[in-house]
Order: sequence, then C-alpha cells, then structure tokens
Amino acid sequence: MLRELSIRNFAIIDDLNIRFSDGLTVLSGETGAGKSIVINAVNLLLGSRAAATVVRTGAETAELEALFEIIPESKTAKLMQENEFDPSEGLIIRRIISKNDRHRIYINGRLSTMQVLGSITDNLVSISGQHAHQGLLKEGQHLLILDRFTGLVPLRNQLFVLYHEMVPLAKKLKELNSNKDCQSEQIDYLSFRKKEIIDAAIKQDEDITLEHEKIRLKNMGVIFESVNSSIEELYSMHGAVIERLAGVRKNLEKAGQLDPVLSSKAQSIEQTAYNIEEISNGLRDYLLKIQTDEKELESIEARLDVINKLKRKYGGSLQAVFEKLEEIEKELSGIENLAEHIEITKNKLDKLHNELAVNVKALSAKRKVGAKKFAEKVEEELSTLKMSGTKFEVSLQTQPASSGADPIFTTDGSIVNETGIDNAIFQIAPNVGEALKPLSAIASGGELSRVILALKALLAETGSVETIVFDEVDAGIGGGVAEVVGRKMLSLAKNYQIICITHLAQIASFADHHFRISKHVSGGKTKTAITPLDKNERIEEIARMIGGEKITEATIAHAVEMLKNK
Repeated sequence: MLRELSIRNFAIIDDLNIRFSDGLTVLSGETGAGKSIVINAVNLLLGSRAAATVVRTGAETAELEALFEIIPESKTAKLMQENEFDPSEGLIIRRIISKNDRHRIYINGRLSTMQVLGSITDNLVSISGQHAHQGLLKEGQHLLILDRFTGLVPLRNQLFVLYHEMVPLAKKLKELNSNKDCQSEQIDYLSFRKKEIIDAAIKQDEDITLEHEKIRLKNMGVIFESVNSSIEELYSMHGAVIERLAGVRKNLEKAGQLDPVLSSKAQSIEQTAYNIEEISNGLRDYLLKIQTDEKELESIEARLDVINKLKRKYGGSLQAVFEKLEEIEKELSGIENLAEHIEITKNKLDKLHNELAVNVKALSAKRKVGAKKFAEKVEEELSTLKMSGTKFEVSLQTQPASSGADPIFTTDGSIVNETGIDNAIFQIAPNVGEALKPLSAIASGGELSRVILALKALLAETGSVETIVFDEVDAGIGGGVAEVVGRKMLSLAKNYQIICITHLAQIASFADHHFRISKHVSGGKTKTAITPLDKNERIEEIARMIGGEKITEATIAHAVEMLKNK
C-alpha cells in the first residue's frame, strides 16, 4: 500500500510530497496542473523506463521516492526476502534520473537494478492510465486476463516451462535427422580427411627439422669448403695448428726440466693437440657423409610440400593439423552413434509432448468453464455501472494445424504455443438487440471507460495488488453514470487502496481523502503544488468542478448536497 510519495525536479514539479491513506483518494485540479505527472512518477518508481527529458528545466537530476507498506506473507514480501530486503521495514524505492542518462535506483537504501525493481513491484500497484484502455483492447491480453481471473496462471506457467523445454529438443532432433539424411556423404568426406592426415604420418615439429635440413643441403658447397679449410688449418697443411702445438710442447718440456711447474703445462698442450686431431678426424667423417646426402634434398623438399599442404588446409600449423584430426575422429564417432542420439532425443520429445497434450487439454477445458463465469461476472459488474442488458462473451478459438506443421507442437489438430491452444477475444454488445462485436469496436468512450473499470474490479478480486490507480477513468461519462462509477470506486476502496484522478464532481464527492493539484508561476518558472483539502476546501473544489472558475451560491449548495448524499 502506497503511504508516501516525494517528487523533486520532475517535469513541472519542483518539490512535492504526498501522504496517502486507506480508502478512496481523489486528485483533482485544472487540466495541465500536473495530475498525470504524478501518475508518471509512480510508474517510474514501479520500474518504467526513464528518460532524461523528464528532468525539470534548470536542474541536473530529478528525484522520486515512495514508501510502501508491505503485508507480511504477501508475494511482494516474499520477493523482497528473496532479494535480501526486510519487508517489515516497508519498501522504500528511490530513483534518481540524471540529464546525462546515468540514472540510479535504490531499494531500502541499497543501490539496485531495473530487473530487481521490476520483479519486486510486479504485483504492487495496478495503474489504469492513459494507455490502459489500449492494453485491454489488445486481443493478445485477453487470454491472460481470463487466466488471471480463473486462477489458471500457475497451470499456464507450467505449460510455458514445458513448451520452452521442448523447443531446443525439437531443433536438435531436426538437426540430427538432417545429418542422418547426408550421413553417408558426411562419413565419406570425414574418412577421406582422416586418411589424408594419418597417411602423411607427420611427427611433432617435423616441419622445423626438415627446414633446417633443407637449408643445410642447399648450402653444402659453402659448408664443404669451410669444413675442408678448417681441416687444413688444424692438421693437414704445412705449419698447421697441430704442428705448431708440437713445437710449443717441446719448448715447455725443456723449460720443465728447469721448473717442474711448466711440465704440467706441456702435458695440457699435448692433450689439446690430441683433441685437435680428434676434431680433424670428425670433420673428415662429416665431409664423407655430406657427400652422400646430396640426393636427399629432393626427397626433403617433397616431404615439406606434403606437410605444408596439410598445414594450409587444416589451420596453418602442425598443431592445428593434429587438432583437426582429433575433431574429425570425434565427429565420426558422433555420426556412428547418430541413430542412438536420434532415438534418445525422439523418446524424450515424445514423453514431453504427451505431457504437453495433457496439460493443454486440461487448461483449455478449464478456460471454457472459466470463460462463462468471467462473462457472467463482467455483465454483473456492468449492470452496476448502468450498462444493464449488455451482453459480454469470451470467444475462445484455436488455430488449426496446417499440413506442414510440426506434429510435436500440435494436439487434436490445433497448433500449440507457449500459452496452449486457445486464443481469447472479448466480445460485447452494449445495447439490447445488437450483435456481439470485439471489445476494440466500442465507439463510446463512456462505455469503454466502464468496461475497463469492470475488468479492473474483477482482476482486483483475484490479484495480489493492494493499490489501484485510476487516471481519468471518467472519460466520456457524466451525470448519473459518473455517480455510479464513484460508488463503484468507493465499494472497491473497502478492500483496496484506490487513488483516482478525476475531473468529475460526482466521482470526487465519494472520496475519503481529497487533494487539489494546482500550478502557478514563481520566479519565472511554472510550479505544481498539491494541497490536502479540509471539509470547506472540498466544498469549494467540488463547486469549481461543477461550475468552473465562477463559483455561485447555487454551485456551493450543490456541492454540499453531493457530499451529504455520499
């Protein structure tokens, strides 16, 4: 239940604070004073999208805040607890709307999100504003209204979950069957690719090794010349390193006879000479081998050509080729088990379809029964609103399944969607003798307003909302009808908090609490103010609503009489 509302720097509202009570609260005032702006503010606090354009001229941000009293064990209380809020503290919603579009939401002082706000406030307030007529006229909403009235929303939700569990399975089965149709070709294609990679018998980093060998063989002449020259320098030529080391060794041996320390150095020279001889022998063996390796260059280049073709085809590297082979083997394994996958998926879908068909039939049967009761209730409500004799009917229709329809999503020859097989259309004949027509065909604004009020009254009985807001529900009505509408709202106010914006004195006279919204110019800016009215002020406001700005003794007397009659 809405207890307090605070609005700052929002549209033409500078600073506004309203305290709401139980019963029927009426907001009245001249056209353009800002009554609907208050409703827009409440919508934003309930989770509507915000735009920077609502920020008052000259301000950087608009601030909206509301305090709701929450009944323990209500759906809202449970949702608050799920989001770690304490419902015993009430629900305090604060929205800051910035000109730079960096808006913020706070719930009970904690920064929150649009998703959390929307879920918590989903059943908090029912608002019948300027777009409510359009919403209720949409035939797509009629089935949901019927389901809410008849208490079928839980069954409808079960069907929704079941349907969306089947959708991906049906898609998977279609893909599996498609794969089966081209299974033979796919196996041949994958087997060819697998054989191509396996037959190549490539080894890890083989391409790097072969590239090094190719470079060596291509530069064999340079290598031969360098190695041969090194052998000459070290061992073969006159004055080679080995000869010079022999002379050095002899000199050190002679000196070692004079100083034994030098003898060890002579021995080291001898070991070095031995090592050089070994190196020279190794280089000679190397030359003998590379002379026979010349024939391998062609085979190495051919091998590299095979490897590089595989690399280009399967990802650019040998690692990618190995990964592709693993992927192909997995895919082949999957195809080999395709029949088993198809059978498992089909059995699961068949089981879900049988469950879907049972639920759909049960839901449809209950809707047929509920549609008659709902129509009778609507006619009763309309009768109390001076529309006796009005005929109201819920037309339930199904969509026949075409020859190409997926049998998984059909039952008894009808298409099944996430809400079942039914489509509901509200039909009405406001005058005796007229044929039933869709609700959207109502031409009279007064009749439509009363139908909307009747539907709202019925939905309030079955819903969990505690507050109902009517924004100018008096469109197209007046006189005795307006009085009847006022009495209906007063009746609703016994069980719900009703907030109503109206231009009609007949409705305003039934209010338990009456606020006047007015605007004035101050400091070159338009400002909106809201004033709670006492008994005398109510008389003046109702007199204004009856006779306009010029209030006479007659209109005053009329206003007093209306308040007495309430």
